[in-house]
Amino acid sequence: MVMIELKRLNAFVTVVEAGSITRAAELLFIQQPPLTRLLQGLEQEFGISLLERLPRGVVPTEAGEVLLQEARAVLARAAQLSAAMRRAAQGEQGRIRIGFTSSAALHTFVPALLRRYRTIYPAVSTQLEESGSGELLSAVVAGELDVAFVRMRVKDMPELEMEKVLDEPMWVAVPAGHKLASQMAGQPLRLEDLSNEPFVLYRRRAGQGLYDAILGAYVRAGFSPHIVQEAPRLTSCLSLVGAGLGISIVPESMTRLGGDGVVFLPLDTATQLSAPLYLARREDSHSSAIINMFCDLVKTQLKAD
Repeated sequence: MVMIELKRLNAFVTVVEAGSITRAAELLFIQQPPLTRLLQGLEQEFGISLLERLPRGVVPTEAGEVLLQEARAVLARAAQLSAAMRRAAQGEQGRIRIGFTSSAALHTFVPALLRRYRTIYPAVSTQLEESGSGELLSAVVAGELDVAFVRMRVKDMPELEMEKVLDEPMWVAVPAGHKLASQMAGQPLRLEDLSNEPFVLYRRRAGQGLYDAILGAYVRAGFSPHIVQEAPRLTSCLSLVGAGLGISIVPESMTRLGGDGVVFLPLDTATQLSAPLYLARREDSHSSAIINMFCDLVKTQLKAD
């Protein structure tokens, strides 16, 4: 297989299109003798004549015509490759792997952000993964995800860099027909109002941040919740609430799900209970233009909102 430099292919195409070695040398900003030697070397590599010398210029031979078409295709592909590399270096082409919790996906901010990102950077493919905060953070540390929207901040993972994106209120989910649904309709609930209620909570491993925040709020109120069931996900909690097993406390974004047999009631702000959303990335990821551009867009989206 003859390995041909792009420089030689470009010179050959220029000569054919100019119809003259002298004119091609001017277009390529080189002297005529070096260009002639370059063409001769190309013919020697193939072992065939590529150009027919005429009194007033040059024309390609039959073999030269074939090389001309192939050379144009190769040069065009090389130009595309070079442009793709520049776009990748600027964070405009490649792939980004984004993780999020189920409740984060329900917040209007995250879907709107992803839609805007895809519009601005259509050449970047997005790989999405939903899981619990703990699993997502471990995946970011392991390099399996580039960024993740999670509900908890961790201090025992120094490899991570975490930034708070937003806080959202927490709401109480109660079964339809529950006394609180009629007695407290439109009124913010205090934790004291829930002290004797059976409580459905998501497993700590699946939602450690929210799990700990809820228990902490109960401790501040002076009692512990009567937990009758733990669910693997927030969405599962709502199903159990709808089945009448108990009540639960969920981020406001979960109220968008609705759900048969579930009524959502606001929680008093005095409980100091909210659902934070963080964006996690590796501390050593700042060399990635794609990740930097995504994180910059998160900040831009926050300002727009």
